[in-house]
Amino acid sequence: MNIFDDDDYMSTTPKDNYFSIAKTANQNIVEMELEKLFRRLAVAEKMLEERGLDEEHERLISASVVDSDIDMRVDSLFIELVGNIVTQCE
Repeated sequence: MNIFDDDDYMSTTPKDNYFSIAKTANQNIVEMELEKLFRRLAVAEKMLEERGLDEEHERLISASVVDSDIDMRVDSLFIELVGNIVTQCE
């Protein structure tokens, strides 16, 4: 089965593409890629905490909930996840 059979692939958001592919891809690969992403997040949080930016970090997160740059970064992460999953499922 080709995970790109859906004609709407190019007309959807990176988030939609991820969830569509994650449903049909090998679940072990999906879980492994999500774990890698969460580990990166944990490392970034640890680095911020070690630099004493914990309270500032929380304030910045709250202030950045609606931010086009953050939205683009989230889209990039979804695109990266899709690419990582697809290349391993081929």
